[in-house]
Parts: sequence; C-alpha cells; structure tokens
Amino acid sequence: MPLKKQLFITVGWIGLSVLLISWGSTGHYKINTASGLSFNSEMAQFNSWISTLADYASEADHRKAWDPTEGPKHYIDIDNYPEFISNGFIAQTWDSVILVHGAAFVYDNGILPWATMITFDSLESCFERRDWDKAVLFAADLGHYVADGHMPMHITRNYNGQFSGNTGIHSRYESTMINAYISQFNYEGAETNEIEDVNQYIFDYLYSNYAFVDSVLAADDYAKGINSNTSSSEYKQALWEKSNGFTIPLFSNASHALSELIYTAWIRAGSPLISPDYVFVPGAESNFTLKQNVPNPFSNSTQIQYSLTAKSEVIIQVFNLSGQTVATLDKGQKEKGDYTIDWKPENLRSGIYYVMLKSDRFADFKKMVVVN
Repeated sequence: MPLKKQLFITVGWIGLSVLLISWGSTGHYKINTASGLSFNSEMAQFNSWISTLADYASEADHRKAWDPTEGPKHYIDIDNYPEFISNGFIAQTWDSVILVHGAAFVYDNGILPWATMITFDSLESCFERRDWDKAVLFAADLGHYVADGHMPMHITRNYNGQFSGNTGIHSRYESTMINAYISQFNYEGAETNEIEDVNQYIFDYLYSNYAFVDSVLAADDYAKGINSNTSSSEYKQALWEKSNGFTIPLFSNASHALSELIYTAWIRAGSPLISPDYVFVPGAESNFTLKQNVPNPFSNSTQIQYSLTAKSEVIIQVFNLSGQTVATLDKGQKEKGDYTIDWKPENLRSGIYYVMLKSDRFADFKKMVVVN
C-alpha cells in the first residue's frame, strides 16, 4: 500500500494535512506579500491586492479539513517517477502523465504542478471576464501552490525524512525554523516578464528545487550533531545557519514566480484594468512625481520629495517587506506644487522598506534602506 495511503489510514486526513502544510502560515504570508516587490510598472494596480494575497495565502491549506481533493494538490513525490530518476524529467501534460502511469499512481504521488496550472488558467479566466473578487483569491491560491513547489520536502517521497533517519524534519524545517527566523528573510524583487511556456516554467522550478532535498537533510544531520534535542535553541540555530543560504533564495524565487505568473495571466487576458477609479494606463501621464528619498540608505532621517501637476487627493505610506504599514507620512487633498517630507523614523529595524504615493488614479513607490 502506498505510504501516503497508509498515513491516511493511520493518522487520518487532518493529521496528514498538518504534516503537509508547506512553509507554514508564516512562510506563505511572507511569500505572497513579497510578490509585490517584483511588480513592474504595468502592475501598479495590483499593489492594492497585496494585503488580500497575504491574508488568503493559507486558504488552500484550510480547505484540506473539508475537501478530500485538496491534499494531493500540495505535493508531488517526483522521485517515485522512474523516468525522473533516470532522465531528470517526467511527462508534463496531464493527459500524457495519466497515459503513462495511470490516474491512481499520479494522484497518490501528488498533483502539485497540474493544480498550479489549473489555478493559473482559472486566474486568467477571471481576468478575461473581469471577475476581480475571484481573481485575487485565485492569485492567493496560486501563490500557495507556487510556494509548495519551492519547498523541497513537498517534492520528494522522503517528505518527512522517514527514509533517511531524519523523521520530523518536515515541520522542523518549514515551520519551526521559519517561524523563529522569519524576520531575517529580507530580499528584493526581480524583473517581471511574461512567461512564454507556463507548463515548462512550473516544471523547471520543480526540477531545480528538488536538488535541495539533500541539502535540507544534510542541514538536519548537522544540526542534530550540534544538539540531538531537536527542540533546543541550539538545534534550531544550527539548522538555520546550515540552510538559510538556500532557503532565503527559495522564498525569493517563489515570490518572483508568483509575480510573473500573475503578470502572464493578466497579459494573456488582454491586460484589463481593475478599476476605473484607480488604474494604470500605459502611456498616460501621471499627475505626480515621486522622487527617490535622500539620503538612501539612511539611519536617522531621510527626505522624501514629490510634485503634483494638479490638485489631488494623496496618501503617502511606508511599508515593510511583510506589507505592513509602518508609517503614514501624509494624507489629504493637496494643491498643485512641490512637497518635501522630512521623515525621522523611531525604533525602526534595519532593512528594506517601501514608500508609496497614491493619488486619485495613480500610484508609485520607491525602495528605502534603513541602516542602524
């Protein structure tokens, strides 16, 4: 009997669902939020989505409690496919993989890449029919499945280290460690472009991320060598020290992949405008200019300048990398002209922040670096 079916019988669906929650709620929140770091200028209208993407980042996990079809969408035991072991790839379309292996084998070993594709297609359909309320929820789900595909222990049959003497590593790595060190996950966005072949794009990152399965297991072995008590602070610190070099890039790549998938679905749907009240219009002239803050990086204070070409309702806020508002610098109706804000943040940790200026119909943001 296949291992996951044995687990289903032994511990029940809820227990297995808990085990297979990739990155935990903290990690999923971070990945979905940080996708906004890669939004290009055409995606300015999607900045209003960031809080919803974060709030619903773990909704797919919650569905496991009542939807028996949800669980297999979160993993693929890709090393159970003989052709992956011999050739490094598998049949990638749904019809072809079912033809080669049969539905029972495919479902038992997880359907993560095809669930990701279906969610992408659903997002594109929502864009086409201008169903924005559903679109943002599909985008949040898409971020969840993309994150699962960047969690090495969700793409291997040895997902809990049960075949290598690392039993329990799944939750120790993806939840316990991440929760302890999430404040150190500081990364930047990357250029977002349209994806030519979405199916290949998804499988490419799965193939690439599988290489880190052994890295996670090696980090666990190292940490247990420091302290065999896996609940100890010494173990967690050692696990982090040995794994952060590849874990932070996995998070960064997941956030960037979500941005590119949202962008591609939107482009394929004809680049529709979300709202007539707050839109990005290609080629249109903005009614304001937001300049880069000076100095940047800064420690105690920085100066933020902006100009309005017409009387406008504006709001200027500062956000951290988790999408949380750390300061509202100005808000209200402003006359045409030039404005300067001298900002002296208090008790702000070193790191990357974003200042965003929104007016009646446009938005822009600049990256700021605080060094204490």
